[in-house]
Amino acid sequence: MSELFSAERYVVRRKVFKLAGGAFHVYDPQGMLVAYSEQKAFKLKEDIRVYADESKTRELLVIQARQVIDFSAAYDVTDSTTRAKVGALRRRGGRSILRDEWKVLDPSDAEVGTIIEDSMGWALFRRMLTNLVPQKYDVFFPDVTTGQKIANMDQQFNPFVYKLDVDLSTDPAKRFDRRLAVSAAILLAAIEGRQN
Repeated sequence: MSELFSAERYVVRRKVFKLAGGAFHVYDPQGMLVAYSEQKAFKLKEDIRVYADESKTRELLVIQARQVIDFSAAYDVTDSTTRAKVGALRRRGGRSILRDEWKVLDPSDAEVGTIIEDSMGWALFRRMLTNLVPQKYDVFFPDVTTGQKIANMDQQFNPFVYKLDVDLSTDPAKRFDRRLAVSAAILLAAIEGRQN
């Protein structure tokens, strides 16, 4: 599985016209499908499965909420092959009202990074104009105040299709586990993307 998640750039695309739930395609820089994900509709507890392709015969990752409906939800990311926890992503509920913010956690739940919407001004502007202003996220390790920006996730402007460009090229040491980075991008498309 490591070869599937070894790229420095990805594009996550939310499928259009899916009747219930969400479907997401993850592409590498050459436009090859790396992963396919589905979000079940009408579930009280998020459970997102990531597969190698649309046939869903090979499960790669599981992204599961720890609790039923939680404003500051934590989502565990597990490698389906090894059953080992890759890490977790925790939404900063109160702070995310005005500006989306997530904490990146390692397998033992220690905070190792922060994903944050680019600026408070742009975040407020986006909330008033919905999808006219694409969302942009910066990833800092270990945090915004003392850390180094190691990645960014930028939504492409398109009123009909949600696309998120994931750029990890400034993290050659791979401090941000690529499996966790792809899971974060899927969560941003699934949860924060609902605002648009």
